[in-house]
This record gives sequence, C-alpha cells and structure tokens, in this order.
Amino acid sequence: MTPHQWPTAFTGRIAQRLRDSRKAAGLTMAEVAQGCADRGFPEFTEHSMKNLESGRKTSITVAEVVVLAAVLGVPPVSLLFPLGSSASVEVLPGCEVSTWDAVAWFTGESSLDEPPSEGSARDVLDVFRQHGDLVTAAMSSYALARERRRTASTTLDRARRATLLQRAEGYEEHAFEDCQELRTFRGRMRDRDLAPPALPDELAFVDQPETPTRSEDSE
Repeated sequence: MTPHQWPTAFTGRIAQRLRDSRKAAGLTMAEVAQGCADRGFPEFTEHSMKNLESGRKTSITVAEVVVLAAVLGVPPVSLLFPLGSSASVEVLPGCEVSTWDAVAWFTGESSLDEPPSEGSARDVLDVFRQHGDLVTAAMSSYALARERRRTASTTLDRARRATLLQRAEGYEEHAFEDCQELRTFRGRMRDRDLAPPALPDELAFVDQPETPTRSEDSE
C-alpha cells in the first residue's frame, strides 16, 4: 500500500468496524444518525453513514469517531484497530505491527523493558492508570468490609457473631490501608500539579482532612 492509499484504507477499516458494530447493536443507519443528533452532533446524518459504509466517504474526523463510538456503545479505539479480528494492521503508512501493539501505542501503554521518563505523556498515563487501580482496590476492600460487618450484625448466634465481627475488623483494616494508600497517592499527584479524578461517593472521605488525635488537639 502506498502512502497515498493509506488514509483511504484506514478510513475504510473504520467504516467496516462501524458497520459491524452497528449490526451487532441492532441499529439502523437512521437510528445511528438520531443517536448522533441526541448527543449534540446532528452534522452526522443517515446520508453520512451510508456514504461511509459504502466507501463514498473516504475520510472521517476524530469528532465523528468519538460520537459514533458513544452511539454504538464501543470504545473509540476499537473502531480504529480491528483487535480480535485481525492479527496485524498497518498502523502508519508502510508500518505494519500486531493489532495489539497498535492499540497499546495508541492508548499510551508503557513498554515493559523501558519505563517512561517522568513527566512524559506515557508517564502521566501510567500515573492515572495506577490511580484507577488504587480506587478499584479501595472500593472492593471497603465494600467487602462493610458487607462482613452487615452480616455479623444480622447473625443471632453469639459465637458466630463474635467470629464474624473479628473477621470484619480484619477486612476493615485492609480497607483502611487501601484508602490510606489512595490518599497518599492523590497527594503525590497534586504535588506534581496533576489533578486527580473525582472519587466515587463511597470514597469521598479519602480527600477529607484527617481528624487530629487527642494529643494533637492538646498542643
């Protein structure tokens, strides 16, 4: 494929993924166009969809990809690269790589053998991924601790209740440690002038100032 042909071929690949995703979602072209309009993008019409799927429309904008992905309920990157249906893809003119490598490059995944330099675009992406992992861990341990406490409170057998309460305390300790780690990490993000994402309501307390101890109160 020549560099001149690559942009049209790239758009054609997106059109194919759009067609497949539309059919999988059970939507007509008119319904996709209406979905675009409902999301504030009426410029993409049923006619636009017909031209794209038929190959008459040989280019597509980033805005169109993002809105169409939202309408079809798929990640935008899945429209760009045929992960799962093609082993390799010409990610740039004359540059064919595995489809997964193309996706990883597009999403900013860091290579395993060469960490990104601090402050680079990849480094920032890694920081936010790590933050997401910490939020997931804290949510999971917090919910588990709360469920163990609830189970203990509804048990009538005293011996079993005591055992369950003891277990609940252990889970609560894990939840406390996970939340502390998340709080510290968010603090480090702010020190780097990175704005942490908003926390789920269940973890809103993580950003609240710590309550001083009695010894601190008396100072």
